[in-house]
Amino acid sequence: MMNFQYRAMNGEGAIMEGVLSAQSRRDAIRKLESMGLDPVKIEQGAASSEPDKQTLSFFSRNKKISSADLESFTRQLSSLLSAGVPLSRALNIIQRETPSAAAKEKWGEIHDLVIDGSSLADAMRQSPENFPAVYVAMVQAGETGGFLDIVLGEIAEFQARQRDLKSRTISALIYPLVLMVLALCVLIFLLVFFIPRFKIIFSGFGAQLPLLTRIIVGVSDNIAAYGPILAIIAAVGILLIRKWFRSEQGRRQWQMALLRLPVVGAIMAKFAMTRFCRMLGTLVASGVPLISALSVARESIGNQTLSDAMTSAIDRVRQGSSLAASLSDCRALFPGSVIEMISVAEESGRLDKELLRLAQETEHELDRRLRTAVALLEPLMLFVMAGFIGTIFIGMVIPIFTLQDYIK
Repeated sequence: MMNFQYRAMNGEGAIMEGVLSAQSRRDAIRKLESMGLDPVKIEQGAASSEPDKQTLSFFSRNKKISSADLESFTRQLSSLLSAGVPLSRALNIIQRETPSAAAKEKWGEIHDLVIDGSSLADAMRQSPENFPAVYVAMVQAGETGGFLDIVLGEIAEFQARQRDLKSRTISALIYPLVLMVLALCVLIFLLVFFIPRFKIIFSGFGAQLPLLTRIIVGVSDNIAAYGPILAIIAAVGILLIRKWFRSEQGRRQWQMALLRLPVVGAIMAKFAMTRFCRMLGTLVASGVPLISALSVARESIGNQTLSDAMTSAIDRVRQGSSLAASLSDCRALFPGSVIEMISVAEESGRLDKELLRLAQETEHELDRRLRTAVALLEPLMLFVMAGFIGTIFIGMVIPIFTLQDYIK
């Protein structure tokens, strides 16, 4: 048994202090709740408290919560705080009613850190794999400004829109990906099973095969002979590429290369602009100061190259420039027409509403561009698939017309 010093609030709102014996921190919290008290702070001896926090932080870093659970947590916490429920009690209610075991344990860890005296933002910062930097920054701004419930509601709406946009993008790309997988399967079947049988027929006549046929047969022989080695090399290559993508330099170079592509670059810029405008409009509407809102919204862009361009714009706003004038240097992210609309919105005091309207319109335009890109991608992939299969077919058919000369 261990002793815990506690501060708790009773049903009448009075603060009570005392010492409680329990087997663990969780057990102490349960005992206080059974006494009708709402824990505000629970402290343990310094020797055992610090390792407990380290263990808690270790477990927090190794448990990933689904996006659906995170969105549900955000929405429920916003509703409870709006109804006047204290933060620690709201976290305890959400933990108790969560069906997912992993989410239940995670919310319990957040609750314990808050009970220990950490702010909600600091508690979430212990789990960066579950709470992105932009999420934590918005929560911190809401705690500082005293409108945490409003910010959490806006985060939940933002998460729902982002999930819907991501879902539509994935749905649009399913058919082209199916075509690509089908083409690879057909190609592998022809090279591994079909062509070797043709080769036996040709070699029986001692015929000199055409160049195209010899190339196809050579590729087939190499795949059949070195298939396992090639598979291992491909697997190692994929792992190295993934490691490079996860590094800061690799991610930055890849994002920069994508921005330079004709169609993909424009779509990525529209994605980034949609996230930025929606996040900035949400924060400004919630009462967050413009400088802080810009710093948080920059984290939501998702592209390091564009985020770097926003840094100079934020510095100009900090020096006293208007938002429209500061964003005018980021032409890759904000076209001239968007800059003009932001300028007019600043002058009329409707910046938050205009940013949210821009985000919605850009999202619709992005949806149309995705549909157009996918419509162009489908026939292109069909053409490439037909080209590969047609080349193999021609290479196998050409020698058939010369076989009668060797038969005679």
